[in-house]
Amino acid sequence: MNYNPKYFFLSFLPLLLFFSCNKDKEECNLNPMILDALDDLSITRLEDSFYTVESMEEMRYLLEDFPDFTKNYLQVEQYESKEELAEELLEINQDSLMQELYGEVKSNFPELDQLEKDLNHAFAYIKYYFPDFKVPKVYTFLSGFSNDLYISDDIIVIGLDYFLPKEHRFQPSDLPRYIADRYESDYIVPMIVTAISSKYNKVDPNQNSLLAEMIFYGKAYHFTKAILPCMPDDFIIGYTAEEVASCFANEKFIWSHFIENDLLFETNPFEIRKYTGEAPATDVISPDAPGRIGRWLGWNIVDDYRMNHDIPLDELMENQDAESIFRLSGYKPRQ
Repeated sequence: MNYNPKYFFLSFLPLLLFFSCNKDKEECNLNPMILDALDDLSITRLEDSFYTVESMEEMRYLLEDFPDFTKNYLQVEQYESKEELAEELLEINQDSLMQELYGEVKSNFPELDQLEKDLNHAFAYIKYYFPDFKVPKVYTFLSGFSNDLYISDDIIVIGLDYFLPKEHRFQPSDLPRYIADRYESDYIVPMIVTAISSKYNKVDPNQNSLLAEMIFYGKAYHFTKAILPCMPDDFIIGYTAEEVASCFANEKFIWSHFIENDLLFETNPFEIRKYTGEAPATDVISPDAPGRIGRWLGWNIVDDYRMNHDIPLDELMENQDAESIFRLSGYKPRQ
């Protein structure tokens, strides 16, 4: 039978869109006992401090007042002295284009109440599942499109300029459009949570197959969904709602491609990158299949594994055996 993979991949889209939207609403159920266990988070808006100073003395004071930010984010140790760093920052501060960008950030992010609330909920959930988690300080900053997110155990810095609306005239010049489209405010919290997942996502370095890569990302996305149960899947994986729905509609077709081409235990990095690397599409499956589709498939496998075995989230993240997770998942494409 002859078929056009482009049209095949778009079949059943309206039905799946309806299903996907309702599925997220039904599963959204925040636990008030978890949320009450953590004090409210307060985000420090450093762009307001660093882009309103008028003298070297004020700039030096800021560098002393925020030593963790100065050391880790501004990397003061790469300079001969703090004086040199202060001079460079003051020069950036006085640039007319940077001042214009600062004004646009202030206009588009007049307050961060919702971001604070969402991050507080996320940190409460992480601490519930992982009691050793230390809530980091959270700063926002105007990076001049040099750093979108800085995340460590102690501090998180959000470059708000990266998350201006995608139709805004200021855009990062080094990102292709299909990636830049994911840089909007709704993506900030899931990006942060997915990054934090890597601290707990244990891997076996001897398992270097496509399957191992798929399971790694599957665990990361499963972690993020567990921490953010009300977050739609599209903001977690960075697909549009239509792409998520289309993937579910064609899951059997996607899975058959992996099986028929004997891909799961492929170890060639170039081949692995075709299915898990950043790309506008997974062309080897269909020109309309979104990129990184191996990550999405790994997410489904991990979901099935945890659902069928009812194991705690921390135990899932500790499991380094990707092949075992796959075998025990009982995964089958949804009909």
